Amino acid sequence: MESSHYKKVLLLLKSVIFNYHGLDEEEQKILKETAEQINGTEELKWVNEFILQDDLSSFDRARGYFKMVIDEFSKEQKLDIIRQIWDANRSKGYVSEIEATSLLKIAKDWGVQSDFIAYVRSTHKNA
Repeated sequence: MESSHYKKVLLLLKSVIFNYHGLDEEEQKILKETAEQINGTEELKWVNEFILQDDLSSFDRARGYFKMVIDEFSKEQKLDIIRQIWDANRSKGYVSEIEATSLLKIAKDWGVQSDFIAYVRSTHKNA
């Protein structure tokens, strides 16, 4: 079972990335399904409140939150979270430039940038 911090990080990152272009119905469904899969309904409520405080600054505020808790995670967990968000974005049919750039910033913050880039390249070849 994943920790509450893991659930919050996964859902918060997914949500701030989705919110760049306004959270559409499909993205809301993906977030809800993710929360249900990880038993993270309470964490999703926390994420929604976090974003509602100021949606324009939510990405930068999320980066601040991540800095406080990310050392609890292994490199594999960090990479797994970023991969999940990348894959969720691709499942919508596209990843915008701002979404990709933001994930790259997070990957750099978390020390997994080269692994994430390798993953993106491998998914692009298979597309």
